[in-house]
Amino acid sequence: MSDKKRGRGSVPSPSPASSPTPPERHETIRREITSLIEDGPLSAKDISGLVGVREKEVYDHLEHIRKARKLFSIFRHTPAECVKCGFVFKKRERLKPPGRCPMCRGEAIEPPLFSITP
Repeated sequence: MSDKKRGRGSVPSPSPASSPTPPERHETIRREITSLIEDGPLSAKDISGLVGVREKEVYDHLEHIRKARKLFSIFRHTPAECVKCGFVFKKRERLKPPGRCPMCRGEAIEPPLFSITP
């Protein structure tokens, strides 16, 4: 029995026009983020818009940058703050902003800001 009768025919390959191509980059994403936050503090949402990646990915890259930059420069992280009561999340280790304030249970949270100083 031939391969075509058994349903094992060749699968057509996708045309080059139908497959999405990533945007052309001259720097890696982490280097681009690093150069942005060296210029001044930015939130993950700001970085996401400037670099062109999802905000969730930015937090993953920032975590890596924070670990890698310990030897060369200072990674600064301005903590998130509750808009309703003003509670500042100083002791929070994670870079992502919390969902709610532990004091007033408010969900309006100003996001943390990130910067690097040499």
